[in-house]
Amino acid sequence: MKTLVKKLMYSAPKKMQKNHLTFSEKQVEELKNSLESNYLDRGDTKSRLTKQEYDRALNGQLFERLAYNRNRIAPWLNSIKGLKGANILEIGCGTGISTLALSEQGANVTGIDVDEGALNVAKDRMKMAGFDTELHLMNADEIKENFKTKKFDFIIYYAVLEHMTIKERLSSLKQAWDILPEGSFLSVIETPNRLWYYDSHTAAMPFYDWLPDELAFYYSKFSDRKNFKDSYRELNDDNMMKFLRWGRGASYHEFEIAIAPLKDLNVVGSLMQFEKTTLFKAGIKGMRHIKFLKSLNKNLHSGFCYPYLDIVLKK
Repeated sequence: MKTLVKKLMYSAPKKMQKNHLTFSEKQVEELKNSLESNYLDRGDTKSRLTKQEYDRALNGQLFERLAYNRNRIAPWLNSIKGLKGANILEIGCGTGISTLALSEQGANVTGIDVDEGALNVAKDRMKMAGFDTELHLMNADEIKENFKTKKFDFIIYYAVLEHMTIKERLSSLKQAWDILPEGSFLSVIETPNRLWYYDSHTAAMPFYDWLPDELAFYYSKFSDRKNFKDSYRELNDDNMMKFLRWGRGASYHEFEIAIAPLKDLNVVGSLMQFEKTTLFKAGIKGMRHIKFLKSLNKNLHSGFCYPYLDIVLKK
């Protein structure tokens, strides 16, 4: 764990580290079994992955992603508003990794996800940690009808906007903004930026997120990702939807349409600025690209210029 934290180039403040829970070997084994039965072994996942890839995925779910959230995401959000006592709606809570990292800092998290298997793991994870967390099987565009009477300090989209259709994104973002009280925050985490020149999320190819969906569908055969490039040849509604669920980048355009014009979007934080890792993450070419994007629109916050959208907006 110490090696991993050093690799991340960031670690949580000591006062936050004191809240990090420790799982026994028995609990880790139980969580591993839950992950395998509910999440990792579904469909043909195991047959599509090498043993090394499978073990890496399992290790990520058990350890690496938790360290990432504890040492990067939680401190960043805590710098915007203290997590202790904060009421959070987490959209795309998945297997509960980020849910745990936020909860152990005193946040009251309500999580939703469309993946029932992932939610079952989240329930097991949170129960093992001693939290009675409210978790719902729910679409992101159903939040207003289900949570309109609740007050949240944060609404977080965690690695989920990219897996939604444009219609779903716009509807959900508008609903989230409508139910947020004044002074509260909307955060988007780990969503690939459509404007970035390289798609590292889905196709691992340059300019891929710049392509319209239909052209990107056909062009997928040139990707080096085996499980991706061999999947899409015949274009029909079903295949296109599966293709979109793999992940397509988002940009400031969705936020302008769903929330407010760019000049009125109050971006109060971005992860790369918080960690001061812009050059490390983007490199020299990336820094030039960021400068180019900002030169095109004086209202464009740097948070909309990085490879991934890791931003917080204040209402």
